[in-house]
Amino acid sequence: MSTLTALARAQAFATGRAQPLATVRHLHLHERPLVLIPYAMAGEANAPLAALVGTAEDEPELLVVAQPRNRDDRFAFAARLADVLVPYVDSFAAVAEPVPVDRGRDVRYRFTDAPQLWVPNPGGVDFLRLFGRSTRFRGVEGEYAVPASVPLLGRWLTFFAASAEVPGSSLLLNAVQALSSHWATGQSSAEDAQLAALMAWLCPPPGRTVFEAAAAAEDPAVTPPPGPATDPAFDNHVLAPLLSSAQPDVAELSAVLRAQLRPTWTLMWRALDLLRPLPSGSRVPGRWDADRDSYSAFVQHLADGGPPQPRRDGAVAAAARLARLENAAARYAVQRAFDDPLVMAEHRLTGAAFAGEVTLAKADRVDDSGKRPVLRPRIMVATPEPVRVAPGAALTSPARPAQKATVIAVTPVGSGTEVLLELSGGMGRKLVAEPGSVPEVGERLLLTTLSEAYRPGGAFPDPDQTPWTHGGPPAPRDPDDEELDAPALREQDPLLS
Repeated sequence: MSTLTALARAQAFATGRAQPLATVRHLHLHERPLVLIPYAMAGEANAPLAALVGTAEDEPELLVVAQPRNRDDRFAFAARLADVLVPYVDSFAAVAEPVPVDRGRDVRYRFTDAPQLWVPNPGGVDFLRLFGRSTRFRGVEGEYAVPASVPLLGRWLTFFAASAEVPGSSLLLNAVQALSSHWATGQSSAEDAQLAALMAWLCPPPGRTVFEAAAAAEDPAVTPPPGPATDPAFDNHVLAPLLSSAQPDVAELSAVLRAQLRPTWTLMWRALDLLRPLPSGSRVPGRWDADRDSYSAFVQHLADGGPPQPRRDGAVAAAARLARLENAAARYAVQRAFDDPLVMAEHRLTGAAFAGEVTLAKADRVDDSGKRPVLRPRIMVATPEPVRVAPGAALTSPARPAQKATVIAVTPVGSGTEVLLELSGGMGRKLVAEPGSVPEVGERLLLTTLSEAYRPGGAFPDPDQTPWTHGGPPAPRDPDDEELDAPALREQDPLLS
C-alpha cells in the first residue's frame, strides 16, 4: 500500500466516507457491457451451479444447472451460456475501419467496437478461465459430443480471461478491482474484496452509517455472497436438500438461486453507475484501441479455423508472454500517472517527479559540437519540492511526452532547487523550434523520471531452440497422445471435467 493510499484509507475511516484515489476513470466503460455473475458448486472442481447474465439491468437471464454433478446438465448450461455470450461478442464484428500502418504505406482493418464483460470479483475471472479450459477442447462428434457452441464458448472465455491479465485492458473487468483503483475505503483490502461491503462505503443506504452498512453487507444472511463461491450455511441448509434428488425441482431451485444472485446483480449496475460519471483518462482510448485490435485478431483467428488456445504455454511462449505483461504493467503505471495528477502525486512524494516554474528559457540554442548542428534548447526550472535526480538523468513532462529533458545541473537555492535542463525531441526537424514546443518563462512544468517511450521486447529463441534448462526443444507429438484428447480420458482431469 502506498503512502497516499494509506492516508486516504485513514481519512475514509475518520470521516466515514470513501476517498477518491483518482480524478479520472482509468478504464473504458462500454455503453452496452455484458454483466455475468457466476455461481459454482462447493466441493466440486469448477462445477457451474448458476449464472445471472445480461446487457440490461432490467433484463437479467438466469441460467441454472439442475444437477451440477451431471456432466450432461453442465454442458447444457454451457450451451445456454454460449447462446447468450457468443451472439453478444459476434455483434461487434460487423463494421471494420482501416488503420494506417508502416507510416501510412499500408493499411490493416480492425472492428470499430469490441465487447466488454463484467464480473463481480477476481474469483469470477478465475471461474471463467477454468470454465473456458473445461469447454474449449470438447468434441462435437462421437460418444461425448457437445453442441458446437460449447467449444466456441470455451475459446472466447479463455480469450477474455487472458485479456484480464493485461494491465490496462478493458475487455474483461471485475467490479471490485475497478472500484478499488478509484476509491479508498476505511476497511482493509480483504474486506474490499467483498463487493457488497465495498459498495456500502461508496453509496451507503439512507439512515445507516458506512460501518453499519458494511457490517450488514458482510452478513451472508442479509447480503448473499457475490460468487462464484457460495455461503456454507446456504449450501448445507438450502441447496443440499434441493440437490439431494436425482431430479431436483428446477422451478424451486431457480427461485432460490435467483434470490441469491439478484442482490449482486443490482450492485454490479450500481457500480457501473458510479464509474460512468468520471471523465475518461486521455490515454484510455488508446488502450481501448489495443483491445479492439486484440478482439479483431481473435475474430480473424476463429474465421481462419485456427486451433484452440493450448492448455499450457511452452517455455519460450511463457517467457514472451511474461515479458509482454511486464511491459504492459510498466506502460499502464506511467499512463495512469500522466493522466491523473492524484496518481502522479504519489511519484512526487517519492521523488520520481517534481513540479516547478520555468525561470529561464533559451529556445534557439543550437549544439554544433557534433558532425552537424542540432537544436538543443535549455531551460531552468525552480521548484520548492525535493529533487532526487542526478545530472544526466532523463526526465519527461506529461504535457510534452515526446520530448526528453536531460538534467544538466541541480543547484540548491534557499529553500528550493534550480534544475537546468537540455531539451531534445518533439520540436520539429528544423533548427528553429515549433511554436509552443519549448516551455516559456513563467510556465508551470511537471517533470518526472517516468516515460512512455517504446520499450523493445526481449529476444527469445525459437521453440526448437529451447535450452535444456527450460525443458529443451518440445518433443515431437506422438500420434498415440491424441488419445489424451478423448473426452472419456479428459474426464479423469477434474479441472477439465
